[in-house]
Amino acid sequence: MSVHDTILLVIDAQESFRQRDYWDESLASAYIDRQQALIDGAVAKGIPVIQIFHVDGSGPFSESSGFVKTLAPLRIAADATFRKSRHSALVGSGLDVWLTENGVRRIIVSGIRTEQCCETTSRHASDLGYQVDYVGESTLTFPMTDAAGRIWSAGEIRGRTELVLSGRFARIATVEQALAGRAEPLAA
Repeated sequence: MSVHDTILLVIDAQESFRQRDYWDESLASAYIDRQQALIDGAVAKGIPVIQIFHVDGSGPFSESSGFVKTLAPLRIAADATFRKSRHSALVGSGLDVWLTENGVRRIIVSGIRTEQCCETTSRHASDLGYQVDYVGESTLTFPMTDAAGRIWSAGEIRGRTELVLSGRFARIATVEQALAGRAEPLAA
């Protein structure tokens, strides 16, 4: 692995999600294209790629299910892999220690689901003092229904996530912007 103060996190891009009722292959194809572009670009620039898998005790996210593996057709040769059981990739996975030991200062966030593990990890990383680039086009989520019965589209959820993260917890970046370099310091 090259010495680099930036890493790419690929969070929960795993086959477990294809087993959920809400899975929508038509939403996944654009995500897979942009996620692979981000992975390939990071590798080309010598940015370590860190893969995170979510694991539960039972169901499609359990190790015994056989679905805790890279979402096809993504190709990832991870520099390090961690397993988590919380929303933040920085809780209980060992990732936090690894980041410190490797001198990481900037994290590029991508993966599944936009408003859950990707957003939570971004907020947590920012609060710990990391510079965060949130690459919304390299995240995936699915429509959700709120308590009032309104259905929020995946695009609306992504827009809301980018709105609340922007300038506070992360720089909202395209694949190309994230690969181009460091985010500016955020306002308090």
